[in-house]
Formats: sequence, structure tokens, C-alpha cells
Amino acid sequence: MEARLTDVVISVILGGGAGSRLYPLTASRSKPAVPIAGKYRLVDIPISNCMNSGIHRIFVLTQFNSASLNRHIKNTYQFGSFSKGFVDIVAAEQTPDINTGWFQGTADAVRQAARHFNNQDYEYVLILSGDQLYQIDFAKMIKAHIEAKAEISIATIPVNAKEAQGFGIMKTNEENIITSFIEKPNAELLPEWTSDTGEEMHKKGRDYIASMGIYIFNRDVLINSLKHEYPDATDFGKEIIPHSIERHKVISFQYEGYWEDIGNISSFFEANLDLTKDIPSIDLYDTKQAIFTRPRMLPTAKINGSLLKSAVIAEGSIIMANLIERSIIGVRSRIGFNTKIFNTYVMGNDYYETLERIERHKQEGTPALGIGDNCYIDNAIIDKNVYIGNNVIIRGGAHLEDQDTDKYTVKDGIIVVKKFSVLENGFRVGV
Repeated sequence: MEARLTDVVISVILGGGAGSRLYPLTASRSKPAVPIAGKYRLVDIPISNCMNSGIHRIFVLTQFNSASLNRHIKNTYQFGSFSKGFVDIVAAEQTPDINTGWFQGTADAVRQAARHFNNQDYEYVLILSGDQLYQIDFAKMIKAHIEAKAEISIATIPVNAKEAQGFGIMKTNEENIITSFIEKPNAELLPEWTSDTGEEMHKKGRDYIASMGIYIFNRDVLINSLKHEYPDATDFGKEIIPHSIERHKVISFQYEGYWEDIGNISSFFEANLDLTKDIPSIDLYDTKQAIFTRPRMLPTAKINGSLLKSAVIAEGSIIMANLIERSIIGVRSRIGFNTKIFNTYVMGNDYYETLERIERHKQEGTPALGIGDNCYIDNAIIDKNVYIGNNVIIRGGAHLEDQDTDKYTVKDGIIVVKKFSVLENGFRVGV
């Protein structure tokens, strides 16, 4: 099955729009390029799931702030000379005859990019989002699609009543064929949309079948849908999928594992801190479902006199902190003496400062790259390459109103220190 998937399936990963809900993390990078789990990028998740499933021909569609994403993919995903595998970036482009503007939505992105992948020999196309966290064996989904003689398959997940109001909800028959669809139903409509999700899911109150935004299309169905049936449709979830249920055989592939849509700062923050649990919701240590990323050849982390509780420390870090609790410390992080960090994602740095440069910072009284001495940080995200001085206090929480400044943004009580920001000695926020 794996060898066959290499020959008959291509994957198209949707890089997303401007990613405004993840601002300021998307101020200078595309959403798939946002760092996650201390050493990865969001795009590594769908790409790794494809590779683990035997799908090695992958296109990533993007249009906003794509430079760092291009660089990451170029430096990470290189297949052998005798392999058919590749990961290619397809950026939005204007052409005189076909494309005259930006991607207008998920379906429009695939329509405009189709000329780049329709010269491939494939029977099925797997369409994925670039901002979700999960581990799925797509080989099983494709096998179910083929055995059911389906034209379109949708990965679905059982959700509870509260969650259902934020998803596209479906009804299926006994053969898993999707018979009806409603987008983000109101609470009063929900009783009409319960489904048989299985005994275990019912016990958890997960009685509704929600779309995960993961689709399999037969090649001819996709091309015909985009060009002829719905030539003006811009979105799969809101337009093409609901109408396709009436015209095509569309089946549900129910997934019951961990899946998180990284749509906003709050979900991004919680998904990262979840990795500090003794048994996280997603297993990054599973060699059969490994998450791949760029090999940086960094030295091991160095920790001196620090108490670590539920902490994840990435390679290349130099830590002198007093206490780090329920936090992720990203690559090349430098954290000074007597600093305490709680409930925080420190993304780390792209480079090291030399000892001479650090000494110059001390003489000048300016912050060095990283986090200084005697700092207190709680409920925060520290973006890449931030300069935080000594005696700095960053205290997030429900007491803070949403706001945006030149150095940091507050969303849902989470303080996000912006990339390349300089927080001088004694700087305070949230106190």
C-alpha cells in the first residue's frame, strides 16, 4: 500500500491566509512557518503525517510572508536523487491568462495552483490544512476511500455540543456516506444533528460529526468541481463540500485521536503547553509517527542550578534559571541566573551572540539576546530573537485586557513578546 500511495496520491497543503488570528506570530512569517514545540514549524506536522503514510509528493500553497517557510522547507525536505519524492512551495502568482489576483480561499488556492500539480501522474489528491496538530495514518483513510468507491472523503472527528457550534457538522448513513451538512449550527438546531459516533464517544458526550478540513478527492472530481461545477466557489468547507454531497459519493472517515486546530493565540498556547504533561495528547516520541524538521546540528542543552518541573528543553539552550515550570524552552535559548518562568513558551533564537558581544551588552547596560537575570515570566509567549534585560517582569493573566504595543501583544490574557523586541532592564507588564 505504501509504495502504491507514492505513485497514485499527491498532497496539497494549504498554507492559509494572512493568519491574522495568530498575530503577532504571523507578523513576519506565514502561518505554517510559526515555530511549535520548541524546535518544529507548524508545516512539519502535515508534511510528516504524509511522509509517515507513504505520501512523498507534496505541494505547499502559500502567499503571505513566505520567505522563512521557503527557507525551512528547502533546508529540511530533501529526497534522494532516485526518489520521486519532493516538497514544493507554490506561492500565489499573477499570470496574464489564468491568475489575476491573490488566492481568495481554500478552493481558489487549489484552482489557481492546479497547473503546477496537474502535470503529475496521480489518481487521488489529499488536501490538508497547514495549521493543525495531529498524527494520522492517511494510508488507512485512502484505503477506506478506495474500498468505498468514494469520490470525496472527509476526515471527521466526534465533538461535543459546545464544540459543534464552531464546526461544519455532518450526518451520515449506515455506510458512512455523508447525507447532509450544516456550517456552525446554533444551539437550538443541534438536537437534529446528533449521530452514532460509537459507544466510547457517546460516553464522552461527543455526539456530533465535525469536519477536520482534511479531504481526499478523486482527480477527475476535483478538476471538474473547480473548473466546471463550481467555477466561482472560493472555499471547500463552505461551498464545494456542501454542494458535492448532493452530486457525489462523499464519505466520512472518522478519526478519534488527538487533533487541534491552531487557529488563534489561545489554542496555539494551550497546544504547546500540553506537551509538558507527563503523557501529552500528541506523542512526539513515537518513532513510527515521527515529526520531522530541520537538523540543526546544535550542541546539547546546558543547565546549571535550575529546578525544572514539567519542562521541555530544546537543544542548544544555555539555562541558569532558578525555576522553569510547565514551559517549553526552544532552540538556542539563553536564560539568566535567578529567573523564574511559568506557563510560558520561549521560542528560542536563530543564532548565538558571541561572548565578546555579551560582554559589550553588560558594559553598555543593554539586554543581550535571550532572557536576563532575576526575571519573572508567567503566562507568555516569547517569540524568536528577543532581547530581555535583567529584573524584567512579564505577568499574563485574566486581569489584562487585549492590547497591541510595539513590543508585545496581549490576547486572552496571554502576553506575546514580539520577534526582535528589546525589553530594557526593569521592564514590567501585567504587574
